Amino acid sequence: METYGGRRTQGERDAITVEIGYALCSAAFAAAVLFGAVAGPVYVFALTGVVRDALVGAGAVLAVVVFAVRVVGVLLRFTRAAQPSQPGRTSPDS
Repeated sequence: METYGGRRTQGERDAITVEIGYALCSAAFAAAVLFGAVAGPVYVFALTGVVRDALVGAGAVLAVVVFAVRVVGVLLRFTRAAQPSQPGRTSPDS
């Protein structure tokens, strides 16, 4: 993905767009599942008071953290991946 000062090709821009979309969607799904797992008992068992606030707050904080970590992790892994020099072909050192 490095063109060293040159412009990115349309294929490179498309790959980046797809990877950003994947990172956001997978992060949103992981955050929603985690929030549901932590805060779910509040709604299933009709909890109130401090317990409700603690579980919903912890679920929200954990969901935000998981979302951010997932997005950053996917995008960093994408930038480090060796991309073939031509579409449909493998890299010469593979």
